[in-house]
Amino acid sequence: MSSEKKINIETIEDPRFLKDLSVKELDALCADIRQFLLESISKTGGHLSSNLGIVELTVAMHKVFQTPLDKLVWDVGHQAYIHKLLTGRANQFDTLRKFGGLSGFPDREESEHDAFISGHASTAISAAVGMAYARDLNRDNYEVVAVIGDGSLTGGLVYEALNHIGNVKKKLIVILNDNEMSISPNVGLISSLFTTFRRQDAYLNRSQRLREVLGTERTLGRLLSKIKGNLKQVFLSELQPYEAMGFKYFGPINGHNMNDLIRSLEYAKKVDKPIIIHVKTVKGKGYAPAEADRDGSWHGVAPFKLEDKMEERQQPPLESSDKAWISWSEHICHGLVELTHHHNRVAVITPAMIHGSALYAYLATYPERLIDVGIAESHAVTMAAGMAAQEMKPFVSIYSTFIQRAYDQIEHDVCLQNLNVVFGIDRAGITGADGKTHQGIYDIAMLRPFPNMTIMMPRHAAEAFDMLYTAYQINGPVAIRYPRGQVQRMTAQYDNWKFIPLGKWEVLKRGDDVVVISIGPVLTELVQLSEALEADHGIHVGVINGRYIKPFDTEMLDGLSELNIPILIYEEASLIGGLGSAVLEYYSETAQCVQVERMGIPDEAIKHGDIPNILKSLALSMDDVKQKILTLVDGCGHE
Repeated sequence: MSSEKKINIETIEDPRFLKDLSVKELDALCADIRQFLLESISKTGGHLSSNLGIVELTVAMHKVFQTPLDKLVWDVGHQAYIHKLLTGRANQFDTLRKFGGLSGFPDREESEHDAFISGHASTAISAAVGMAYARDLNRDNYEVVAVIGDGSLTGGLVYEALNHIGNVKKKLIVILNDNEMSISPNVGLISSLFTTFRRQDAYLNRSQRLREVLGTERTLGRLLSKIKGNLKQVFLSELQPYEAMGFKYFGPINGHNMNDLIRSLEYAKKVDKPIIIHVKTVKGKGYAPAEADRDGSWHGVAPFKLEDKMEERQQPPLESSDKAWISWSEHICHGLVELTHHHNRVAVITPAMIHGSALYAYLATYPERLIDVGIAESHAVTMAAGMAAQEMKPFVSIYSTFIQRAYDQIEHDVCLQNLNVVFGIDRAGITGADGKTHQGIYDIAMLRPFPNMTIMMPRHAAEAFDMLYTAYQINGPVAIRYPRGQVQRMTAQYDNWKFIPLGKWEVLKRGDDVVVISIGPVLTELVQLSEALEADHGIHVGVINGRYIKPFDTEMLDGLSELNIPILIYEEASLIGGLGSAVLEYYSETAQCVQVERMGIPDEAIKHGDIPNILKSLALSMDDVKQKILTLVDGCGHE
């Protein structure tokens, strides 16, 4: 008997070594991987619970399948850390989600083993269907495997894909990673159905044992198959939708039993039709605080100490009231609580982001008015339109990167009917470590062409409350965008809120050499820069709060044109279709000759990292703004 092999995770180059390992050695490797993940993520931050829960499944997949030949498509990709370790990237894990380092998601540019980018949910099966078609049309021979969590089953794209592939009967393996959670507990009928599936363990386990005993006897095996089929009709009627759609269903399987996983995946390879392998896992497996978490606190974490006790982290980051600074998400939530107190037609809709958008205070105060629709952005928007059509005042709390998934519904169902749906666009701008799949830089360009749409962005806490107040005085759809980051805490007192005149900008500092127009909290830095330039160089830089992105202040733009000085527009958003584009379009349409310079996000995917380094790489730091202003002033002959 050969001695057991001890694997140094940081020296792994590719998954081929797994083929020679025994189940006992694979189990030992899984334990080492969990420890590696805990030690690494505690230093870098990242997605913890989802990866701890999928260790055995990922190892078993790489044991049975052969990447990059076989295609593993992850949904959502934040659960692919073990996949990265097994494909030779462990020695880079100290750079995870850092500028210039490893992405927190699969990325085709990063490794040949990453078959598809996957930062958003519910996409894996559709992508896998495309790969299965490509394989068969090219007469290639490889496996296509989609790994999808039960939380992602709330997305409608999943059912479009299931409906299609089940009809054409192409060979495809779908692994359902069922941990009863997305970020926080799942909602809806699909979650209820899987609760029913899990209750069938006794039947399924007995069936497995009988098959092991009788499987070698052909006649008895056939008899067992018939008996099993009849039992499924009686006890597992909930499974029939998948089987009726042309899929073979197999499971539930213990997602932490290596033997069961390997046997099930080997079986799936032999099935010449679409198959769903239902695998039960425990989110946060092996780390007690993460296993006990039910609100999503351990889903994505900042760096932490491994010795942290559960009671120190189990509660969502609600408050203490003595905090001077809170997240923008939490600040907007406090405003919504106050707003609802004065307007009984307000309700809040979120696509599975109670935790991410810090809506706990609203949930505690108005539980019947906070509607979590699951990972279903399109449904959230059209549902809001239906509510608004009946004189309700819905607020859709949604990340900028996810509002892209409801493009048609915003235009067709909300804007064309001029309904007063308010969109709270969270994480607007550069978001940092989540990278190119999550940067909130396209919402302005997306929303600006839509008829009836009003777009605003506050520069500080008080203006955010004023915008909430204003949004519900406007007859039509409104988007209020706010960044990821901190804002100074202030008490939400509705009596102090005021209406912001529609389309009117605000002059924060006057100057007759250059005028800078911008939006959001960066205006504070721009005012400070203007004051420094005046003190150090005698340059007078005006700063304007372009708080209304649509409609914007054409009267002020006409006045700036008459000054005959350069205008610099700075925005943490796509240059294509952004505020700067809007200003250029206006001056072109009105035939005004004005020097307009723009600083914003270029036409490229913006990768992950800390926000200051990203801005510096894009020439969008305050030093870059200073140099741009000095260049503009020199070009005008300033003495």
